[in-house]
Amino acid sequence: MAKLVVLSEGFTGLSHELKGEKTTVGRLEDNSFQVAEASVSSHHCEILQRGSDLVVKDLNSTNGTFINGEHVTEAVLKPGQILRLGQVEIRLEAGGGAGGPAAAGKKPLDKTMVIAQGVKVAELDQGSRPTVEASTAFTKKSNKINRIFIAIGVVLGVAIVVFIVIAIQKMSQ
Repeated sequence: MAKLVVLSEGFTGLSHELKGEKTTVGRLEDNSFQVAEASVSSHHCEILQRGSDLVVKDLNSTNGTFINGEHVTEAVLKPGQILRLGQVEIRLEAGGGAGGPAAAGKKPLDKTMVIAQGVKVAELDQGSRPTVEASTAFTKKSNKINRIFIAIGVVLGVAIVVFIVIAIQKMSQ
């Protein structure tokens, strides 16, 4: 029977046999296979048995699902391949003995920790740099409206002063 074996430091020995048609993997205890690590989403992915294939389906995770370093939303996972969920690496092994999820440092993890993506190796090889497209959200805003409010304020202020002066003159007569 195929099983998932966690390779990441701090989780060594954690494994899960893929017994049913569907296995959910995530940070929370209600998953079939719990990986209690902050970079793993609460319900990160599911592994589906489709004939002789095991298909990994990302469940809109925060930090993505990767097979051998390639980002996937749905793909076949083969024995020996490395599945990465957040910062945790898991290898699919064909066959294997008994082993269940080990309680690796149970600690409350309420939110998914977002990991920085950094520079990708392909970008370094190509010598390209990520570009930021100009957006109206980042352009300098016009002061036109501020100037209009100031002008209206000055006109109203002058009008009030004129009315006060006229009122004082009429009272003194």
